[in-house]
Amino acid sequence: MGLGFVAPFLSVFALVFVAPIAYSGYLSLYRTRLIGGTTFVGVQNYADVFGDTHFWSALARVALFLLVQVPIMLVLALAVALAVDSGRLYGAGVFRLSIFLPYAVPAVVAVLMWGFLYGPQFGLVAGLNRTYGWSIPNPLGPDLVLASIGNVVTWSYVGYNMLIFFSALRVVPLALYEAAAVDGASPWRVIWHVKLPAIRGSLVIATIFSIIGSFQLFNEPAILRPLAMNAITTDYTPNLYAYFLSFSGQQYNYAATVAIVMGAFTMVIAYLVQLRGMRGMGDR
Repeated sequence: MGLGFVAPFLSVFALVFVAPIAYSGYLSLYRTRLIGGTTFVGVQNYADVFGDTHFWSALARVALFLLVQVPIMLVLALAVALAVDSGRLYGAGVFRLSIFLPYAVPAVVAVLMWGFLYGPQFGLVAGLNRTYGWSIPNPLGPDLVLASIGNVVTWSYVGYNMLIFFSALRVVPLALYEAAAVDGASPWRVIWHVKLPAIRGSLVIATIFSIIGSFQLFNEPAILRPLAMNAITTDYTPNLYAYFLSFSGQQYNYAATVAIVMGAFTMVIAYLVQLRGMRGMGDR
């Protein structure tokens, strides 16, 4: 009877999750040539990916994005959550809603909106330069486009992570605050020694989600690419690289291999972060 209840979910799960992964794994073991057709090549595609400079440059770019953008986003989200939870913030409900609203904006709309603001010929930057005679650097230029993408992602997901942290803060036992007050702990000590340890699980979860999102970076560079001229190449991120390999280069087998390698890489990194975070919770 239990299997009967979960059968609808298992059917959809197998159809939209397991089957595509299995098919991608199957494709990655073959190669289609103009002469000879589709042939089995085993792990040759994987060897080619690990020797592909385009793939490694794309991976290095998203790794840099992760190391810079994710800490900034999570610190901002944590600061907002702590401010709302403090009970000292005037209009906390409105403030919380205003921070969360960007997450409700569809990703495509958000990127197009920011792309218009960034536009050096028609957007806000161009208007400021023309009106005041300024020389604001092009946000979509080769040197700043990655930071501009990071700004879009941060704007969109600070509210999402803030909600995770705030929800965790709301279930911290009041006895811990009372004990801290009896001991004469300052507000900063309460944050450092009570609140942060109590929500460590949520911090780990938000970090894992952010890591996965960084390695899957696709929407923002794909949508900004026509506006950024040559700053965003077809191999700007691994997912963008796989997309253009498949839909522009007709290299479905190699694109599937790139996707499988990135999935495995993301899974390993997320697992290591989770293991380290949960081990710290166990030590406590």
